Amino acid sequence: EQVEDLLFYGAIGVIVGGRVGYSIFYDFPSLIDNPLNLFKVWQGGMSFHGGLIGVLLAFAYFARKTGKSYFQVSDFIAPMVPIGLFFGRIGNFINGELWGKVSDVPWAMVFPSGGPEPRHPSQLYEAALEGIVLFLILWLYSAKPKPVGAVSGLFLLGYGVFRSLVELVRVPDEQYGYLLFEWVTMGQILSLPMIVMGLFFIIRAYQKA
Repeated sequence: EQVEDLLFYGAIGVIVGGRVGYSIFYDFPSLIDNPLNLFKVWQGGMSFHGGLIGVLLAFAYFARKTGKSYFQVSDFIAPMVPIGLFFGRIGNFINGELWGKVSDVPWAMVFPSGGPEPRHPSQLYEAALEGIVLFLILWLYSAKPKPVGAVSGLFLLGYGVFRSLVELVRVPDEQYGYLLFEWVTMGQILSLPMIVMGLFFIIRAYQKA
C-alpha cells in the first residue's frame, strides 16, 4: 500500500513539476505574459529538471506521512527511475523531437522536423546513458546495503554527467540557444547543481556511516 501511494505521489510530482519547470526554465516570458499558458499542455513542454523537483517534493510529503527518513524513500526509488527515463527518451525519438546536431557519423538520421540533413540521434544516446547504463550502475551499486543517501547521490551525479555529455551533440533549446562559450546549454546549467549535490550526498553519506 505504501508503494502504491508513493507511485501516485511521484506521478503527480512528475506531471506538475515537469510542466511548471518547463514554463519557468524554458518559457518564462510566455508565462509572465499569460500565466494561463501553464495549463496549455497541448502546446507541449515538460522539463526533466522540473519533474525531478516535483518528485523530490512528493518524496518529502510521503516520508513525513509514513514516518520514514527522506533518503530512505529516495534511495528506494532511485534505481528504478532510469527505466522511466529510458522510455521517455524512446518517446522523444518516436516523436522526432529533441534531435541532435548535423553529423556525418554512419548512424546519423534524418528527422522530418529537423530538415534534410542527417543528425545525431541524441534521444537514443540519452536512452542508452540515462536509461540503460545508469540503471545498471545504480542496480549493481545498490545490490548490497549502502549508507543512507549514497544511492540517491549516485543517481544525481550519474544523470547530471550523462545529460551534460549528450548536450554537447544535442541541438539547444530554440528559445535560449547556447548560453556560454557557444557550447553551454540550459540543460547543462540545470544539470550542474545535480552533479554538485550528488557528490555532496555521497560524501556526506559515507562520512556519517
